[in-house]
Amino acid sequence: MIIFNLHKMETENSDPVNYYLNTPESRIRLNEFIGHEIRLSFKNQINCVKCGAVTKTSFAQGYCYPCFITSPETEDCVLRPELCMAHMGKARNMEYAEGHCLIDHYVYMALSGGLKVGVTRYTQKPTRWIDQGAEKAIIVAKTPNRFLAGSIEVALKKHFQDKTNWRKMLSSEKTGEFDLLEEKKRALQFLHPDFQKYALEDNSVTEIHYPVQEYPLKVKSLGFDKQAEIGGILTGIKGQYLIFDSGEVINIRKHGGYLVELNY
Repeated sequence: MIIFNLHKMETENSDPVNYYLNTPESRIRLNEFIGHEIRLSFKNQINCVKCGAVTKTSFAQGYCYPCFITSPETEDCVLRPELCMAHMGKARNMEYAEGHCLIDHYVYMALSGGLKVGVTRYTQKPTRWIDQGAEKAIIVAKTPNRFLAGSIEVALKKHFQDKTNWRKMLSSEKTGEFDLLEEKKRALQFLHPDFQKYALEDNSVTEIHYPVQEYPLKVKSLGFDKQAEIGGILTGIKGQYLIFDSGEVINIRKHGGYLVELNY
């Protein structure tokens, strides 16, 4: 039995991906629990992942409201890169922006419950794809800042999805066959010449394998706001989800800051 505040699962890009939960006492490798029963019990307390304060409501996957409206980690451009103004010298924290927004970014295409486009910092490859449960990914363009990457993504969203279909990503349902190289070529044709100069010549496709014994036929998402205890036989881990033999899943990242008791 271990009691700790949940945080996003750490990952290690191996074959398959290794997943870890950090606690004050140890770093737990979750892959070892696959095929065994585990239980997570909510202790009716949420601590802000930024300042540690107790909060009744969690915002943006773990922040109290004051941190949510002031922290650079929750600025609008985190979810909508095209809104980034760091290149104009405007940000909640310019020092943070220099290390997170004013650096190289990738616009990518990934197979994650279907074909999608997305944006990530170059330092987050392939972590971002793993967190989304992508099985394959290819980089379409490389830009010198977040704003430009977001602007390219906006142009591509007219022709491609930009959301992960998490139910399909976690289920045994087939999502169709896509040739990422051909999809990249098609995507570049939609871009204005001013954006095409950022196209990346590297056409390598990254493949990612996950520690999943069996995918459920029907997926049911659970959360601690409605259910105090979640568990069962752990049959797999994908994205930021734990998958149980019942077909029930829980998004660990969504519950950042929740104080839980882990039994295994």
